[in-house]
Amino acid sequence: MSTRIFIPRDAGSLALGADEVAKAVAKRAQKDGIDIEIVRNGSRGMFWLEPLVEVETPEGRIGYGPVQESDVDSLFEANFFEAGDHPLKLGLVEEIPFFKRQTRLTFARVGITDPRSIEDYKAHGGYVGLKKAIEMGQEAIIEEITTSGLRGRGGAGFPTGIKWNTVYQAQSPEKYIVCNADEGDSGTFADRMLMEGDPLMLIEGMTIAGIAVGATYGYVYIRSEYPHAVEAMNAAIEAAREAGTLGDNILGSGFSYDMEVRVGAGAYVCGEETSLLDSVEGKRGEVRAKPPLPAHVGLFGKPTIINNVLSLSAVPHIIADGGSHYQEFGVGRSRGTMPIQLAGNIKHGGLYETAFGITLGELVNDIGGGTRSGKEVRAVQVGGPLGAYLHPSQFQLPFGYEEFSAEDALIGHGGIVVFDETVDMAKMARFAMEFCAVESCGKCTPCRIGSSRGVELLDKIMAGENRQANLAVLEDLCDTMKFGSLCALGGFTPYPVMSALTHFPEDFGAEPKRLEAAE
Repeated sequence: MSTRIFIPRDAGSLALGADEVAKAVAKRAQKDGIDIEIVRNGSRGMFWLEPLVEVETPEGRIGYGPVQESDVDSLFEANFFEAGDHPLKLGLVEEIPFFKRQTRLTFARVGITDPRSIEDYKAHGGYVGLKKAIEMGQEAIIEEITTSGLRGRGGAGFPTGIKWNTVYQAQSPEKYIVCNADEGDSGTFADRMLMEGDPLMLIEGMTIAGIAVGATYGYVYIRSEYPHAVEAMNAAIEAAREAGTLGDNILGSGFSYDMEVRVGAGAYVCGEETSLLDSVEGKRGEVRAKPPLPAHVGLFGKPTIINNVLSLSAVPHIIADGGSHYQEFGVGRSRGTMPIQLAGNIKHGGLYETAFGITLGELVNDIGGGTRSGKEVRAVQVGGPLGAYLHPSQFQLPFGYEEFSAEDALIGHGGIVVFDETVDMAKMARFAMEFCAVESCGKCTPCRIGSSRGVELLDKIMAGENRQANLAVLEDLCDTMKFGSLCALGGFTPYPVMSALTHFPEDFGAEPKRLEAAE
């Protein structure tokens, strides 16, 4: 019987040499006559240990990492395929503290299974939710999603059940499911990891959504910078069709639902749902005025559900185990779990899925291990390039939608980017305005013109030119952008600018505030 060896095919792992390691392992095993089966799994999300090579044993999977091509010969000499000792041996992967402490619901299979295998997917709980959904019927599905408290995992945190119920009640012979996989925020990679590591779960979630609201077709909109995710999703869609879990008469139920991948051209604004719809329709991505809402007039003018990857991928678990079970996790109105992405100047960067309510300080210092440079943490940006900068004095802040909103901050897609004491926050504020100017679709004046004027003002402030007067104009400009922009691109740009001004005034030439870091 062959030994199964897991070497990830995740893009992050590939960038660190996983393909070269896999080829070297296969070549050495063939040379030595050792019977192995190499499984190209997704990443477990511990990127400082990638490429992470795992060996299946009766006791569990033993990890070795980070493994380079040059390490392969010494691994074979240490009989790693029999869990032999080696300087890179990590022990049972499930016991690594970063991994063990997580609550993995959405990412339960990522890194465990072969993402291209229907059989592996079924063996680890796949399609339990779909089969149950078929038996439940449409209204019961929506009721379970509503009970779960699931909210959008990409921006404003809108309740998913309300959105689904609106589309269900809309009268139309055609309806659509659109998955927003245009993951453009800095420091985010959960969508990519999930599409590469468990694409069948996203397909299952979209299929359940289609059954629930009466939609028979769907689209996954993926940014062109994610070629591996595009390949994985296309392969999984074909596998699902062959298995009868996608297409006409799914599992003999009488329900039909099919889908395809659409590749975007890399415009950040196409992460906004109405711009995304324009892009799927083959138009230039521009923000649409709302109302009408996409739930009423969406893709091709038809009622449309637009959810992101993490929202739709939570659906199979919710239906399989019940909305009340999912609702047990979290804090306040933030229910369930959130796959949090730790990036930037951080020692243990990667994906950490946990229930809402964990504090920012725990995530950065305890789980992330502080900065990679070893210097003090100075600022943390949460929610992408338009998220607020948070000071260490705010590290007791619980990770939840309302809790962050109370501090004029955003959770967004759950990306956390850490900066040490060498960062210049005035330059970071300028970058936010510049980013908005470059990525604006140009449709509304506050975003199109305001961001360019913001760059000019910050240049004057940083040069010491009439600082107080220009700071006053900048604050007024931020108010105009926040409340006057057509979409969140212009509306959220003031968050990083104003938070940098509030917490780090010394970088703009003012007296520093005396803020103590939270314990």
